[in-house]
Amino acid sequence: MTSDASTAGPETAGAGLTSLIGEAEKLANPHGHEGETATAVNSEKNRSLYASRIKIYPKLVHGRYRLVKWIVMAITLGVYYLTPWIRWDRGPFAPDQAVLLDFPHRRFYFFWIEIWPQEVYYLTGLLILASVLLFLVTSLAGRVWCGYTCPQTVWTDLFIYIERLIEGDRSARIRLDKSSFSLSKLFRKVSKHTVWLIVAIATGGAWVFYFDDAPTLATNLLTFSADPVAYLFIAIFAAFTYVFGGLAREQVCTYMCPWPRIQGAMFDDESFLVTYKYDRGDPRGPHKKNTSWDGRGDCIDCGQCVAACPMGIDIRDGMQLECIQCALCIDACDEIMAKVDRPRGLIEYDTPANMDRRLAGEKERIHIFRPRTVIYMGVLVLVSAIMFFSLATRGAIDLNVLRDRNPLFVQLSDGSIRNGYTVKIINKVHQEQAFSIRIDGLPSAQLIQQGVSAGDSVKTAIAPDSLKDIKTFVILPRDALGSLDEGEASLRFIVENMSTGETVSNETSFRGPR
Repeated sequence: MTSDASTAGPETAGAGLTSLIGEAEKLANPHGHEGETATAVNSEKNRSLYASRIKIYPKLVHGRYRLVKWIVMAITLGVYYLTPWIRWDRGPFAPDQAVLLDFPHRRFYFFWIEIWPQEVYYLTGLLILASVLLFLVTSLAGRVWCGYTCPQTVWTDLFIYIERLIEGDRSARIRLDKSSFSLSKLFRKVSKHTVWLIVAIATGGAWVFYFDDAPTLATNLLTFSADPVAYLFIAIFAAFTYVFGGLAREQVCTYMCPWPRIQGAMFDDESFLVTYKYDRGDPRGPHKKNTSWDGRGDCIDCGQCVAACPMGIDIRDGMQLECIQCALCIDACDEIMAKVDRPRGLIEYDTPANMDRRLAGEKERIHIFRPRTVIYMGVLVLVSAIMFFSLATRGAIDLNVLRDRNPLFVQLSDGSIRNGYTVKIINKVHQEQAFSIRIDGLPSAQLIQQGVSAGDSVKTAIAPDSLKDIKTFVILPRDALGSLDEGEASLRFIVENMSTGETVSNETSFRGPR
């Protein structure tokens, strides 16, 4: 048997060698020597598992989506950095920071809402709302979260903006990286990384302000008198911000984030996605001025959509896992379409169904209300209603009664039976309140507080915004043991605010001999 290599002629062998040399040159210079080549280096077809990462140099574009991204970045960063400094008066016995995760006192403050550990279900509700809202938005408009508001996207955008200010746009950055060492190159690189580190430290610093009083913590940090844990967490958050936003960039979205693997299940044929309209753009190719557009598509294969992509892919290859739907390729393409005097929108938000309708000569339609979006909207409304109702009817007292389990009961010398209970009362009011505790459901039984003489009820005062444990006993006389059913009876603890009259109750049981 003769191998293909041995039968190949000199011309075929020469072509193969030329191809290999071309591939090697392409790998060595994926962006061209001057940045003139726009290669989708992060596209799956061009991305080898066994090759080093090829750096992406996204080009600055101008247009409506770029403007939207600037606005969203300014708003989200502003909210993140400024929120810990917003004050909210809750009275003299509570912190005045509007948003605060108070771990030492086990509270979460969000403006007028104060969440106790016993009310963690509110946070569960918020997470459910956020998840369903994300599902709904993804079903309607694709990965809008990834492209505009994800922290990784926002900080990467900010770091690229800083890089562009210091090193120049795409071609200038490519030339700088390819140039040999010089003082100018060293100065630019050191300047860029210094500003990145300042942004990263500010990011980590802003995060720790959510966990302590911001003005006090800022003063302590500047005077080096803060808890070492604060410095440690600032360093950790700063390191992650610097590495993820400045160095790893698209690698985080491509390899680390699980959402691209999940979001495919949220799309359907009516979802709006950033799409290259191949029915209008193909066949593509270079176009000379003053020549006819007949028999060809509008895409002139300039590669500007690739050059603008921060993920290093080519949107013309179709929907891809790496695409974060930032829409910068739309702005880049619109600029070119305007220059060649063709209609904008060759790359645009479009649905797969509308693509098929155009090919079939049908009119385009928008279907917002589809079974999955209706379900998501219904769940959003239902969970929101439950949350609002729960918050609106939320009381200022929280009661929990724990019955002693060891021993279940104690028989006293006069034959009566005693059960022990720990009554936990939360006073959510920011002033001291007086409460009375009584029992119901077990006639003849007497409630007493440990260390206090017996009475009709137990009275106690609880400090503002705090929890108090009260050890109590319920005693059932010997002649009333007949009220027990097989040694057990239901019992209800009732706690009343003596100022407001608000009452809460908690069901428990009384145990005795069978």
